[in-house]
Amino acid sequence: MKDIVIIGAGPAGLTAAYELLTKAPGQYSVRILEGSSEIGGISRTVKYKGNRMDIGGHRFFSKDKEVSDWWEKIMPTQGKPSFDDIKLKREKKLSSGGPDPEKTDRVMLVRNRVSRIYYRHKFFDYPISMKPQTFKNMGLASTVSAGCSYLKSCVAKRPEDSLENFYINRFGKVLYSMFFEGYTEKLWGRHPREISADWGSQRVKGLSIRAVIKDMFSKIGGGKKDRKVETSLIEEFFYPKFGPGQLWETVASEIEKLGGTVQKNSEVVKINNENGTVKFVELSDGSVVEGDIFISSMPLKDLVAGMSNVPENIDRIASGLPYRDFVTVGLLVKRLNLKNETDIRTLGNIVPDCWIYVQDTGVKLGRIQIFNNWSPYMVEDPENTVWIGLEYFCNENDSFWNLSDEACIDMAAKELASMGVINSSSDVLDSHRERVKKAYPAYFDTYSEIDTLIEYLDTYDNLYCVGRNGQHRYNNMDHSMVTAFETVKNIIEGKTDRKNIWNVNTEKEYHEEKSQ
Repeated sequence: MKDIVIIGAGPAGLTAAYELLTKAPGQYSVRILEGSSEIGGISRTVKYKGNRMDIGGHRFFSKDKEVSDWWEKIMPTQGKPSFDDIKLKREKKLSSGGPDPEKTDRVMLVRNRVSRIYYRHKFFDYPISMKPQTFKNMGLASTVSAGCSYLKSCVAKRPEDSLENFYINRFGKVLYSMFFEGYTEKLWGRHPREISADWGSQRVKGLSIRAVIKDMFSKIGGGKKDRKVETSLIEEFFYPKFGPGQLWETVASEIEKLGGTVQKNSEVVKINNENGTVKFVELSDGSVVEGDIFISSMPLKDLVAGMSNVPENIDRIASGLPYRDFVTVGLLVKRLNLKNETDIRTLGNIVPDCWIYVQDTGVKLGRIQIFNNWSPYMVEDPENTVWIGLEYFCNENDSFWNLSDEACIDMAAKELASMGVINSSSDVLDSHRERVKKAYPAYFDTYSEIDTLIEYLDTYDNLYCVGRNGQHRYNNMDHSMVTAFETVKNIIEGKTDRKNIWNVNTEKEYHEEKSQ
């Protein structure tokens, strides 16, 4: 029996452990080392006074049938909850001595996918639609200008050597300036002209004005159920009843039932690597964990920093890999000053958005999550309160990151009031802040040399890199899982070439929108 050590209890690490234990029972001893006290990585669910926060938002949708079937096996789909079901939740609330509903009510809900852009105090569909309201909000002059700009982009393509040119080629310069430029700079802290087009190729490859028009006519022509649709244009998705963390906590529990070990508060700080082989890893408490095979989902930057005898050039590339860090401020309010002018019915008649993208550059706020709409079970009292998450992008230890909880929450509430989403800071009933390091691997600085780093890491015969941070690739959750699927196949089959693992998502067929 070979000893397999998995670094990180996020989607990739947990998927790898589960696959090893179920696809090759009795052949491997599996231990997961998780540096924090939480399960799920950035796909965890944060619990605060009966309310739950999803860090960054995780829609469960995939074009990969293996992933979809895997989710269904772990957590079957229930459908859309009726308003009566939601109201009964409070009446049936269990006493503190009763069973945990998250452990007894493990189902996926079907949710409406609604995301819009909030720009100049008006809502625009995201992706941009051809609805009359869109043109009304833009005004005649802007609409004509955007149309001419788009036509120009169709005949005068720019070299796709930056994210800016990538967007302009698909939307024209006017729409790019209105709906992508400011938000992208908020997200990455860099202007889109400084960011590699690779990011667009991964995240919005199939999204363009042409794709929007094609999708619109496809709906008109029928065949909606079977039509091929870009990920950014999906209308429904699945979601665990109590947030994404519920699924990954369930997976961790299944791993332990199968004989695996999930070891929390076990941060890996050193990797003993000799002669092309990893011998053991050292934890922050000084203890050592030996293994025959190591699967790492820790950030590439930290992985290489913990290794010894690394060539100077490799160390330079790894240490220069950039990340963007993330802060979510949860605010509990009675209501929002936003009217539901859609035909989607919601509990409390609130706006139906999962996310609201804040394009205005006058505020630092990047996105607003409305947790009621991800799942009403994320909110203690969804009939009478709205639980929202204000998302900010920053760098670890910058001035925003280092704000106290009180100062950060106060700033967030004031920005929301300045946008007209709430009346004033006094509307806030309760609040909570979460900070997340290395949430988004970035595509600038030494990222352009990452292939050299990959070639070096592949010289270690028993080391596999998986997941978003493990590959420094802005993958969605499903693609992170596929890197684990491919790794497990390689291990079981004795395959040494790792191209199939690194090539997950490089086909660039699809990805979700601006950020997830």
